[in-house]
Amino acid sequence: MLSSAATPYIVFSIGFLIMVAVLANRISGRLGIPTLLVFIAVGMLAGSDGPGGIEFDNPAVANLIGVFALAYILFSGGLDTKWSKVKGVAWHAAALATLGVGISAALVGIFASYILDFTIWEGLLVGSIISSTDAAAVFAVLRSRGVSLKGDVAPLLEFESGSNDPMAVFLTLGVLGVVMDSSQKPLWLLLSFVFSMTGGLALGLAFGFLTSFILNRLRLEYEGLYPVLSISVVLLTYGSCEILHANGFLAVYVAGIVLSSNDIHLKRYLMKFHDGIGWLMQILLFVTLGLLVYPSQLPSVLLPAVLIATFLMFVARPVAVYSLMIRSRFTMAERTLVAWTGLRGAVPIVLATFPLLAGHPKSNMIFDIVFFVVLLSALLQGKSLMMVARWLGVDEPLVDRPQSPIEFEHREGVGSEAREIDVPPSSAIVGKRVFQLGLPPGVLIVMIRRDHSFIVPRGDTCVRAYDTLHILGEKSALAISEALVEQQAPHRSDDQDPPSGSSSGDAECERAVQQALPMIGSDASANAV
Repeated sequence: MLSSAATPYIVFSIGFLIMVAVLANRISGRLGIPTLLVFIAVGMLAGSDGPGGIEFDNPAVANLIGVFALAYILFSGGLDTKWSKVKGVAWHAAALATLGVGISAALVGIFASYILDFTIWEGLLVGSIISSTDAAAVFAVLRSRGVSLKGDVAPLLEFESGSNDPMAVFLTLGVLGVVMDSSQKPLWLLLSFVFSMTGGLALGLAFGFLTSFILNRLRLEYEGLYPVLSISVVLLTYGSCEILHANGFLAVYVAGIVLSSNDIHLKRYLMKFHDGIGWLMQILLFVTLGLLVYPSQLPSVLLPAVLIATFLMFVARPVAVYSLMIRSRFTMAERTLVAWTGLRGAVPIVLATFPLLAGHPKSNMIFDIVFFVVLLSALLQGKSLMMVARWLGVDEPLVDRPQSPIEFEHREGVGSEAREIDVPPSSAIVGKRVFQLGLPPGVLIVMIRRDHSFIVPRGDTCVRAYDTLHILGEKSALAISEALVEQQAPHRSDDQDPPSGSSSGDAECERAVQQALPMIGSDASANAV
């Protein structure tokens, strides 16, 4: 029982650890290592084996924090997932997130049972625990170095990582049930999988659309209550699914995608709020898991952990990726990068607490092995990611899109919406001035983003390739405007160099104006200013 005198010290310690973790995030960016390593290191240094000396050996509390945090992390990931961006790779990502996870778990399970002298089911338990990936760590490393990935590799990794955690959770709990109760039949595991996944998908869609309806109909007196309402949605979605034995993690991720894909009241506000909640939960989760581990015990599992991590990175993950993407449109270089970017994150460590809770006799050894495998995977694959991407030729410079100084929120009763439309170099509007674009009535170009600056346009402002138009108008008029921007000009292709420099761009605009003036009459000169 905690005394009241200890309360201030506990509050101070929590605040101090969170602040250190946030500030330490700068270190991960400069060193090019995944953020999770820094957060875990903070927890390990604060733990009983570190200078902090905090005694924490409660798997039940760690598991509760882990499940709670993962629900919000996955919901935030769903909100950040743009369905229009990932739907083209949805089938490939879904295959990797289900069959790919199963293949990796099976191969690692067989290997682990051989080198650890485990039963086959105990080996499969280890394989299931470390079967999910964390692409967020990949993109964090890439962003820190100003690099992105070409083609559809990025959305494939993004969607796979968000949707493969539920599969890993299911396999872990299912295999653990068989390990702890040998009377359970594998057929039950298959039937349970079908019900769990379909139930999680269905309830996630239902909660997502229901929440969208409520947010657009319900009017609360204070805007600060809308984030509170969204917090309850995550808990209700996950809790109801688990009560019904459906997959709650899949449900919260799907609900987040549905909300992200719909126009909802205060959408940007809620997305920013849950982005902050997601970061807070990551810090809380990683620091807690760092406190739970005893670094002095890790050397005893060094050899088997290194062997399992090596087998996972160089055999299990590549076999799963290559076998499932053999007929895909992805190049061999892209498949190879997907195979290499199977970084492990927080989920395997959280799943490793389930055997501890179940009282499995080898649970401590399993937890230490999984912890070590995650560290090795994040460190080796995270540090080498840039080199591998460059060697395979699938990297490209990261487009730094500055944040707009003006944001528009969807609100009931306001017919206008805001949209950002990129101008490709092949567009027919390149080289034209704003008054020549022929936009539908009621459409207003509020700003133009050009390179790293924003321009407030006038009628005579020239539109150039790679501009981003911030347009305000009704949805139907915005669709027409977007089609107008995407319309290709004769004898112009995407390979053509865009107008560079003010002189060449303005010269092209001036020629277009001189050609258009005889046709649009004297009013044009008045509209141009």
